[in-house]
Amino acid sequence: MTPSTFDTALPVTVREVGLRDGLQILARTLPTADKLQWLHGAYRAGLRELEVGSFVPPKLMPQLADTSEIVERALELPGLTVSVLVPNLKGAERAIDSGAHAMLLPLSASHAHSLANLRKAPDEAVDEVARMRDLRDARASHCAIEVGVSTAFGCTIQGRVEPDEVLRLIERALAAGAERIGLADTVGYADPLAVNRLFTQARGVAGDRLSCAHFHDTRGLGLANVFAAWQTGVRRFDACLGGLGGCPHAPGASGNVATEDVAYLFASMGVPTGLAFDRLLALRASLAGWLAGEPLHGSLWRAGLPKTMSAAA
Repeated sequence: MTPSTFDTALPVTVREVGLRDGLQILARTLPTADKLQWLHGAYRAGLRELEVGSFVPPKLMPQLADTSEIVERALELPGLTVSVLVPNLKGAERAIDSGAHAMLLPLSASHAHSLANLRKAPDEAVDEVARMRDLRDARASHCAIEVGVSTAFGCTIQGRVEPDEVLRLIERALAAGAERIGLADTVGYADPLAVNRLFTQARGVAGDRLSCAHFHDTRGLGLANVFAAWQTGVRRFDACLGGLGGCPHAPGASGNVATEDVAYLFASMGVPTGLAFDRLLALRASLAGWLAGEPLHGSLWRAGLPKTMSAAA
């Protein structure tokens, strides 16, 4: 590894995905007013990139039916990058219409998971990327197209996912028009060595367009995997306040890595994130009230900061 891989002066960006990934798995629907409090609280805590919803049919995911309104309000916040998840071309059209800065298409490396999640084979999902790029360019939109390769380290339905298949899909997605690529362990199969290997290989295919890592803490290795990806040069990570989230195809999953824990990991190493712990933990406390009865996860909220660390950014 090159010395720059461990450069702690380079800041890390944490993208809060709770308003989408954290809420879509819940049976209940969080009121829009509470979502907006979450949005503004995250902004006050220093988060400058948020995934605020998904343009899927409301009948399939009523929890995210107010995504257009959330995007509109999020765009009012100076310097905030607003992203949304889109499953298909119709979703991409709505994302462009909303003015969101970026749209994320989930691409399952597992054939079985792709059929269960999107009702498309992985290569069919890649073909959709090309249509999204054509639509985006025809509309003269600046909405960035990001592909998140999920089940990149294994699948609860299929089992093993070959790294060569992940790399092939990355290459195809980039050729189809994706501008950024992320790798995701959505079912908690990854380990630090596997993360190091696959991100290093993916960097050889995607270069600087490999821009994000997304880990769930299903089996307690989430933060270790974040660190392993950071070692390969990744400087942008998805996380969710309170460790919310999960996958309908990963029974027993505990959710995403917790935003506050990821912030602490990097702060403990002297890596800047711009995040204020006091505000993150206050927001987590509010979230526990809004979602009373729902299990939240993470460690920092329980143990608190060591006396050697400031609560402010």
